[in-house]
Amino acid sequence: MADKRDYYEVLGVSKGASDDEIKKAYRKKAKQYHPDLNPGDAEAEAKFKEANEAYEVLSDSQKKARYDQFGHAGVDPNYGAGGGGAYGAGGFDFGDLGDIFGSFFGGGFGGGRQANPNAPQRGETVQTRVTISFEDAAKGCKRTVDINRVETCPDCHGSGAKAGTSPKTCPDCQGRGYVNVQQRTPFGVISSQKSCPKCQGKGKVVESPCQNCRGNGRVNKKVSVDINIPAGIDDRQVFNISGAGNSGINGGPQGDLKVAVFVRPHAYFERDGYNVWLEQRVSFTQAALGDNLRIPTLDGDVKFDLPAGTQSETVFSLKGKGIQILNGRGRGDQLVRIIVDVPKNLTQRQKELLVELEKEMGIKRGAPVGSGKEGFFDKFKNKK
Repeated sequence: MADKRDYYEVLGVSKGASDDEIKKAYRKKAKQYHPDLNPGDAEAEAKFKEANEAYEVLSDSQKKARYDQFGHAGVDPNYGAGGGGAYGAGGFDFGDLGDIFGSFFGGGFGGGRQANPNAPQRGETVQTRVTISFEDAAKGCKRTVDINRVETCPDCHGSGAKAGTSPKTCPDCQGRGYVNVQQRTPFGVISSQKSCPKCQGKGKVVESPCQNCRGNGRVNKKVSVDINIPAGIDDRQVFNISGAGNSGINGGPQGDLKVAVFVRPHAYFERDGYNVWLEQRVSFTQAALGDNLRIPTLDGDVKFDLPAGTQSETVFSLKGKGIQILNGRGRGDQLVRIIVDVPKNLTQRQKELLVELEKEMGIKRGAPVGSGKEGFFDKFKNKK
């Protein structure tokens, strides 16, 4: 970690930068060093990865807070790993996902204790997160995530008892998991039930516990899970992988794995539902005369004939070049907004040529061009 640059320095922002300033700074760096714009440039690729790493931390309020307090050690993926508890994949503290998972999952999982303590119980749901690129979110991808989950003990096969022995029915509750208690009050004797203290509500007692799981029947284990991220998923969406969570109890089914997906912003694409926006800058002459452009899309560059006389802010649509519809068929469109760059720092000769063009087109300086129904490039086109 010692050789890592400060994340704020990487993005070129101050420590007090807003979320919007951080996002804009990342997009600028990503565009500057994007591999597609710097083919074969190893240094640019390294800086692109560095910017991605910095943005992943500074765009997450919880990670950013830990980074501000502890530096790189606070967001080190090995920090807290392997210890179980609140840490999941790569030592990620699931407290970080409290707001996200709280809203998406609707609070905690599972219900109250079943009437029969020995009935099969479904395993708990496990949560994790993954960060992917804009392109991977649009097209789908495969990833491997490391998670901590609870699995059935391989030594006792979930019984909690040492090999060669088996749990016994609790003598205090006769296997019910609860005992009846009576309490004298000013209103008389009140009967109630409480969890059996001898078996802790399990209905069985283990006289010779398994050494591997210490009688619990389940053990914590760090495992790698291959996941298929569906095409069209959006930033901060969550999807479910059935049967990849904690193992069940008493032969119950395995719980699920819920994956929260975080998508890094692209250097020049913007998502709008299943459509993709792109600002394509063209020169003054390209807009006036038209040109054969190469437009970047999610599928690579495509040829596009820019009509002569195109006005700035004109939007063209490339059908079916957008994002795959999540769990459906078809794709959105790519919307290309044309931005005309007005030339700056003209040479004397260039200024003279523009003055000649004004005269040729009958434009009087200080007066608006046309009635507003016909733009500058339209007048030029009509002169041809």
